[in-house]
Amino acid sequence: MDFAKFQKLVEERPGFRTMENPTASGEYFSDSCGDMYNVFLKVGPGAIVEDITYFTTGCGFGTATCSLVTEMARGKTIAEAEAISEQDIMDALGGYPEKKKDYPGRTLEALRIAIADYRAKVASGEVPDFSAMPAAPRPQPAPGPAPAAPSASDADGKTLIKLH
Repeated sequence: MDFAKFQKLVEERPGFRTMENPTASGEYFSDSCGDMYNVFLKVGPGAIVEDITYFTTGCGFGTATCSLVTEMARGKTIAEAEAISEQDIMDALGGYPEKKKDYPGRTLEALRIAIADYRAKVASGEVPDFSAMPAAPRPQPAPGPAPAAPSASDADGKTLIKLH
């Protein structure tokens, strides 16, 4: 597991906010731990996820997973966002501890409920069928920075992580 990435996602919580006037939203409640996940979508021409945010009552793993999903889905079409898999999320974080492997599924369930809400609203005429509208050209993602070197190691070569 990439602990530095996990820590950054928990501290910065990208995408953590409710959204004013979302196109669609989805809520999932985990009866196994009591966490709640809300996903908000703003969909635009070409059925592109122009904005995606979340709110959760979950722990650090819930927050980190929701943040990853918002980063992965933003700028994608509804179909591309729906195709995000649990494995995609696990790969993005470099794996999950055994007891936390259900977090990607929880977050994806909230995303899929929001997508179903979007499709139901299109079918009822409540929102336009954005897939029928031409999308603006999507910018190509810029290459990311090189991974940072570990900040400190002990004599055994183990990476030390400073938590705030």
